[in-house]
Amino acid sequence: MPFECSQCGECCSHLGLVHTIREDYGNYRYLVNNEYTGEKTEVTVDPDKYGLFRDRSIFSERPEACPFFRFDRNEAKGYCTVHLTRPEICRDYGCWRILILDAEGKRAGRIMCQRFLASEEERLTEIFENEINAITEPDDAAWDERLIHVLGAAGYTVLL
Repeated sequence: MPFECSQCGECCSHLGLVHTIREDYGNYRYLVNNEYTGEKTEVTVDPDKYGLFRDRSIFSERPEACPFFRFDRNEAKGYCTVHLTRPEICRDYGCWRILILDAEGKRAGRIMCQRFLASEEERLTEIFENEINAITEPDDAAWDERLIHVLGAAGYTVLL
């Protein structure tokens, strides 16, 4: 299953630590600096998102949010206001390598990077800590197969 963004905003809620506005050119155009790589990208706020961009209330809730991330409370969705010109790192991002669904088909957790579990579900976290962290398999594909077996036996569905 290919990555599909649900617009939850989890990824962008801390990107203000990565992306900073280096220069404001005016007319909704900016120079963005990646604080880790030094890469600079010129971005432009998408015309259909000017209103969202002007609303800076997101930063009181999420002070580390990307300077271009906004959350529409009416729709309960996050938006990249520079989506059309966003930096390359944002274009390449997928928030999970493996998606874990519970018995009802709802997201229970994600495996991010190589073997990091992101989950708030207590049962899944416990299974991961007690059974999956003990897997010392160096081959990622074999580790994935073991993960799928353990979680499948516990009633979870795993999507790669």
